[in-house]
Amino acid sequence: MRHPGVLLLLVALVLATIPLLAAAWRPWPPTAARNATAPGASALGASKKFEGSSELVKLQYHMGPVLSGTITVHPIWYGAWPAAQKRTIRAFLRSLSPSPAEAARIPPPTVSAWWRTVRLYTDQTAANVSAAVALGREKSDARMSRGARLSRLDIQAVVRDAVAARTRPLPADSGAAYLVLTAPDVAVQDFCGQACGFHYFTFPSVVGYTLPYAWVGNSARRCPEVCAYPFAVPAYVPSRRPQAPPNGDVGVDGMVSVIAHELAELASNPLANAWYAGSDPSFPTEIADLCEGIYGTGGGGAYTGQLLTDARSGASYNVNGAGGRKFLVQWVWDPVLSYCSGPNALDHQ
Repeated sequence: MRHPGVLLLLVALVLATIPLLAAAWRPWPPTAARNATAPGASALGASKKFEGSSELVKLQYHMGPVLSGTITVHPIWYGAWPAAQKRTIRAFLRSLSPSPAEAARIPPPTVSAWWRTVRLYTDQTAANVSAAVALGREKSDARMSRGARLSRLDIQAVVRDAVAARTRPLPADSGAAYLVLTAPDVAVQDFCGQACGFHYFTFPSVVGYTLPYAWVGNSARRCPEVCAYPFAVPAYVPSRRPQAPPNGDVGVDGMVSVIAHELAELASNPLANAWYAGSDPSFPTEIADLCEGIYGTGGGGAYTGQLLTDARSGASYNVNGAGGRKFLVQWVWDPVLSYCSGPNALDHQ
């Protein structure tokens, strides 16, 4: 029998570690922007993680696995989710690995071409991140059984509730990805202030299994200027206008890019011991962190890079998906080219 004091110490260490591990991402570079004395890209300051920053990046492999089998993504809808918003997110997930017939109907640049960069990452068995990404079963908790304010550890409890449900539980699969999506009225620890999304893996002591999972929140009512940029812009940058979202929903279109970011990192670093830069595994810089804020050629700092514009709606996007959908997703680090890359890059056209 374990000593109670030892158990309390272990719990304290776990709780202290959660906010750091695979700690998340926010698309707007906040520090330099808030301290800017004049508007404009140069005044906002460029992040060191800019396009072509190979001399600054020490991305390393740490001998852990990548998700090399079929990656089944199980969405967990926490809070009230309108059907239209669910359809947009499902369409993006289906676009990562469409059927051959569907893929033939999607014009370039495509979501699946964006995922090809993620697929370049391998583990010590020489297995690549899987090309097959499937939309799995879904679970809804519209009543918010864990409340409207969640800690990071509560997110794991939401996953546990989904896999342990009495009716239609989600399967427990260590090669799957559990995607906890919180509605606009749900507050999550560090949401908006430090995080728009994060990924990690569940603790057997909490969930019963070690399962890779990610959380992404809908920022529409809380901080769209932080987590849904460039579809919303901070008030302290009066010279910049928000760009029109490709699916007409600032919160959900902003979420899509964060979902893409977190899935790319989850697939290449599912147990926080595979691909990341930096010497501290409790605070990794991962393959999407290296390209924060870059959506097109020339991107970096406060500039998204060159995007595409929908001729009918005027919306900004950079990839096409299933069912005629368009999305804006952040680029990821290409380990072969050693710079940030996306299918809409001008040198790809």
